[in-house]
Amino acid sequence: MRNLPSTCWFRWYLLAVAPLCLVSVTRAQSIADSGWPNYGNDPGGTRYSPARQIDRANVTQLHMAWTYRTGALQQQTDLIQKAAFEATPILVDNKLFLSTPYNHVIALDPVSGNKLWEYDSRLDLSKEYSEVASRGVSAWRDAKAKPGQPCRLRILFGTLDARLIALDGETGKPCADFGSNGEVDLTRDAATATEWTGGYQVTSAPSISGDLVIVGSSIADNWKVDTGRGIVRGFDVRTGKLRWTWDPIPWANNTKPRTGAGNAWSTLSVDPERTLVFIPTGSASPDYYGGLRKGDNKWANSVVALRASTGEFVWGFQVVHHDLWDYDVASQPTLFTWKDGIPAIVINTKMGHVFVLNRVNGTPLLPVEERAVPQTDIPGEQSSPTQPFSTISLVPEKFAPSDAWGPTADDVKWCQDKIKASRSDGIFTPPSLQGSVAFPGNVGGVNWGSAAYDPQRHILVANTNRLPAWVRLIPRENYRAETHTKQDNRIYGEFAEQSPAPYSLYRTFIFSPSGLPCNAPPWGTTEAVDLFTGKKVWDVPLGTLVPNEQTGSINLGGPIVTAGGLVFTSAAMDNYLRAVDSDSGKELWKFELPAGGQATPMTYTVNGKQYVVIAAGGHGKLHTKQGDYVLAFALP
Repeated sequence: MRNLPSTCWFRWYLLAVAPLCLVSVTRAQSIADSGWPNYGNDPGGTRYSPARQIDRANVTQLHMAWTYRTGALQQQTDLIQKAAFEATPILVDNKLFLSTPYNHVIALDPVSGNKLWEYDSRLDLSKEYSEVASRGVSAWRDAKAKPGQPCRLRILFGTLDARLIALDGETGKPCADFGSNGEVDLTRDAATATEWTGGYQVTSAPSISGDLVIVGSSIADNWKVDTGRGIVRGFDVRTGKLRWTWDPIPWANNTKPRTGAGNAWSTLSVDPERTLVFIPTGSASPDYYGGLRKGDNKWANSVVALRASTGEFVWGFQVVHHDLWDYDVASQPTLFTWKDGIPAIVINTKMGHVFVLNRVNGTPLLPVEERAVPQTDIPGEQSSPTQPFSTISLVPEKFAPSDAWGPTADDVKWCQDKIKASRSDGIFTPPSLQGSVAFPGNVGGVNWGSAAYDPQRHILVANTNRLPAWVRLIPRENYRAETHTKQDNRIYGEFAEQSPAPYSLYRTFIFSPSGLPCNAPPWGTTEAVDLFTGKKVWDVPLGTLVPNEQTGSINLGGPIVTAGGLVFTSAAMDNYLRAVDSDSGKELWKFELPAGGQATPMTYTVNGKQYVVIAAGGHGKLHTKQGDYVLAFALP
């Protein structure tokens, strides 16, 4: 389940790029090699690397070590309008493995960037898909296999047409013993809609626990109530045989029509020591009307701990009751060690709330309070009287007429009038017939870019969005006429039928006639929080939408943090890869990418040399510059 409508956002580029001063410096030291074997580096998604060759003192000397182009732009397809190169490569057995938006998997030499092999999943590019993105692949090594045996190292990934595929890491050929000729059909038992099979997909890397590969799904959920089942499944990594299934919303089988989704479309986390897998789930369908799915809707909008070997429920924590805002748990849960050695988990949310829990039993380590929230006035709807609030909140939670902003007086007045004409009662304002302001909007807070955790400083680093959304429910009898009427917003939005609910949907983001957001900047930030105390350490704008101004930018993609005292992130609409000081947030280095960097970088050290790698292919829905680049940076 994804959240970003196909809006046409204006782009601005910085007018000048500060030249890099490359100084030849030789450092006589022994550098240990370090890899990046999982999407979030470790199974718990900390996105932390012990690599320290690149540090605060020398990061300004970074230069491009190699570039590889995937050829994805050569695909002749209308899907390019949605395509997003969101992949983070992994490094296993001295090979970089990554996936393209069209489900090609590529292995590269990590030192030269030369292609070792490529696998084409033969995706039908003539079909329509809800999302056109693949964030990455996973790897599993068979300890029982002999050296040189086929598929001793398996590369596993999901596709836009809902297949789970296993490849030989050495050759790129399908593992014939996995499923049917290397594939498992994930649409089986998922109750996918026959009208549109492109609404049930896999866009995130699967997770590995022991000899199981565990996978969720991405579901288009606003077009109808009875969409696909949001089940999570564990398959035998050798044979592809189904070992267990977990349904986040089993109560949905008793609703009429059957409620769908509640699915896990983001990345799952694994605790190998405790054999637990942590599932982030999204909303039950549809997102903005819950009259057909009464109650809290557990375990949608939650993080749930399952016994990884069996799928048995251990505990759950719901971050939103009865979601009416598309507030999926989009971030990978972060596993870390809290004070006194307590095993902990962090849940980042689109609301900007950060929940810190005991990993073993799900009890809060920092206070959580149930607070009263605004109530619905829609007939047939029953919103939750309270919602959970965390000690840590990363973004503003209200947007009143007095908060309106614009570059001109006319812009400010337009924004004020828009807010006054809408319902805007702070965070969790329910959708309405007149139109409601949702702040933060459904893009976040924190989205799929997730967060990074520095165990030396016990700080969490996350990219946030601060963009108000506008949501209006449309009586079903008026829907067809409404879809042919131009809306009064300056940014085109998204209509969704939500069939057969009594209300359809129109949603957009609130931009003034200038094309800039109606709230004051920054519109995107990178933030650091001390997870032991819950206190914010620093908060700086990420990117810009206005040349030469630190406005921050709408962003998709996440940060990583290194032992060299650096945070690397791209994600913003100005297409820069940045390095900032992990102690202060001060920007130390940036490089303008040849295309949008809507991905999370990674880093590794091979033969004593540290590299930083980013996928730069842009984002079709965000309208950043598209491309097909993989770039690696290193010191001279």
